[in-house]
Amino acid sequence: MTQTDPNANIDQKQPYEELQVMGEQLLSKVKELLHEGNVRRIIIKQEGRTIMEFPLTIGVVGVVAAPVLVAIGAVSALIAQCSIEVVRSEPLTAQVTEEPPTTI
Repeated sequence: MTQTDPNANIDQKQPYEELQVMGEQLLSKVKELLHEGNVRRIIIKQEGRTIMEFPLTIGVVGVVAAPVLVAIGAVSALIAQCSIEVVRSEPLTAQVTEEPPTTI
């Protein structure tokens, strides 16, 4: 009997984008990303070094996100320019499969 890795066919690359923002725009941009819903992780970097990194789960709103937003507000007051790396979950696409016609 052989064992196979169930994750062998999963592509490890996740879609992500990098945004350049000024310090005062950081908090508003992160709030905007929170409302999009398909964001899995946000990484805030300055000059190539990671300052903050936090995962987002489905349903992160209100009280749960408040401490993160307070921390981001404090960081945005201290930095002039930074980049935000946004790791997104792939949107689910419905695959349409056609069955071959049956002959009677």
